Amino acid sequence: MSLGIKQKQKIIKKFAVKGGDTGSPEVQVALLTFQIKHLTKHLKEHKKDVHSRRGLLTMVSKRRRLLNYLEAKDKKRHGGLVKKLKLKH
Repeated sequence: MSLGIKQKQKIIKKFAVKGGDTGSPEVQVALLTFQIKHLTKHLKEHKKDVHSRRGLLTMVSKRRRLLNYLEAKDKKRHGGLVKKLKLKH
């Protein structure tokens, strides 16, 4: 269910604020978004997979908290990230 190493590196490169950046809110939200999309596809096939559904809800709430933090810290960065990821907000 997790992203491959190459996919992760590609996402990190695309959303990194500066070189070697892996922990910024932008990178974390981007990684969570791609994991959420992958897990959503899985759950459409396997409707009774309750454990994965719980993990999905945990990821969604973590992404929401990170987005709220980023919005409070810097609205410009938040807006750019939401546009890049095509999220509703």
